Amino acid sequence: MLKDKKIVVIGGTTGLGLSASKAFVKNGAKVVVVGRNPESCVAAEIELGDNAIAMSGDAANPGTATRAIEMALTDLGGFDGLYHVAGGSGRKYGDGPLHEISLEGWNKTFELNLTSLMLSNQAAVRKFIELGTGGSILNMGSVLGVSPSPRYFSTHAYAATKSAIIGFSKSIAAYYAPYNIRVNVLAPALVETPMSQRASKDEVIMGFVKTKQPLDGGRNGQAADLDGAALYFMSDASGFTTGQALLVDGGWSVSEGQY
Repeated sequence: MLKDKKIVVIGGTTGLGLSASKAFVKNGAKVVVVGRNPESCVAAEIELGDNAIAMSGDAANPGTATRAIEMALTDLGGFDGLYHVAGGSGRKYGDGPLHEISLEGWNKTFELNLTSLMLSNQAAVRKFIELGTGGSILNMGSVLGVSPSPRYFSTHAYAATKSAIIGFSKSIAAYYAPYNIRVNVLAPALVETPMSQRASKDEVIMGFVKTKQPLDGGRNGQAADLDGAALYFMSDASGFTTGQALLVDGGWSVSEGQY
């Protein structure tokens, strides 16, 4: 599906990003994966093989995505798509229910999830316009941006950023459609990642998730559950699709969930 595509994955050295990167390479792409941790970059480059380059960098740094895109152009020979996965929970910084959120928690959560994404999208759009080729941008959202769960997942700054990602992506999708730049969003529910360990290790929350995400017996999502959708959005099969938010959520958004 991705023969000869050159793709930059921000947050591509672990979790959802690494799983997608492996699927991209398997389907013919060459990738530049970006991660904050140098050790994870080394491990990812080994795992992905000859068709991948790993780069260490903070997604919230204005130069990180720009460097990764230039690396794709100079080392891989092109730039066709950006998949922005990087982000995280601001809970340890002070995110939570609104009456408890600290300003540091609010600002840090927005930096992790929205500022970093704006910077990568900006770098990609600028390069696509310069090249005159068009291309695909896929952004990572969350079902919590559209379908809240107040008892167990009440981090309101996080929900705000994930909702904003959808609005931001739709807005730039509309503006840059004449440039043949496509912008879409994937919004998963609870997926097994390092960030989800708080919930995944709680038997009570897992009992709730079993009824809130009832597909396939009721379970946490796995990183690979998103790979098919990511392949679609990065491929020419989505050439007439932009401004869409696809919920890959195991039924979360259409299920009540039982306490």
